[in-house]
Amino acid sequence: MTRGVKLTVMLAAFALMVGLSIPTNGDSDDRAKAEKKRVQQGFDIAPVPLDFKTKDRDLVGLGSYIVNAQAACGDCHTCPTYAPGHNPFQGGDGKINATNYLAGGVSFGPIVSANITPDSSGKPAGLDFDEYLELIRTGHDPDEPNHILQVMPWPIFRNMNDRDILAIYTYLSSIPHAEPGNCTGPGQ
Repeated sequence: MTRGVKLTVMLAAFALMVGLSIPTNGDSDDRAKAEKKRVQQGFDIAPVPLDFKTKDRDLVGLGSYIVNAQAACGDCHTCPTYAPGHNPFQGGDGKINATNYLAGGVSFGPIVSANITPDSSGKPAGLDFDEYLELIRTGHDPDEPNHILQVMPWPIFRNMNDRDILAIYTYLSSIPHAEPGNCTGPGQ
């Protein structure tokens, strides 16, 4: 093969690789369909009634999907995690405790998980979005700025994109306020 032919073949292969890496409308459609499935799954698995007033429904559904199917927020913020008789580790079906859902109260030694349900103003844990974003990104407790949350897995969650964090916040603002239950550890 001559040098010119080799160069032409290499350029053609490069062009093909570049062409294959450019998203097509089909890829965009596939992403949109996958997002819609996550949103619908979020609605299907939400263990409490949702308030959609003044909220983006898709963000609420996506937030529910992240909170309930990916981040396992209920394991640390719901006390007990499962409804009585439903603990899957004891043969139950895994039905979430809706009464104390995300109301905190789970003890991790000297640390007790926070109530992340909306306060009377509708803000999750009493935080506006900027405070919530700061907490997720840095682990700094807005009530005690010099204190870094020791149990909250903020080092992992801080890598989430802004839209996913906004979806979580929007979902948390759509759930009912709840009060902590009585338990001593996750999954109780």
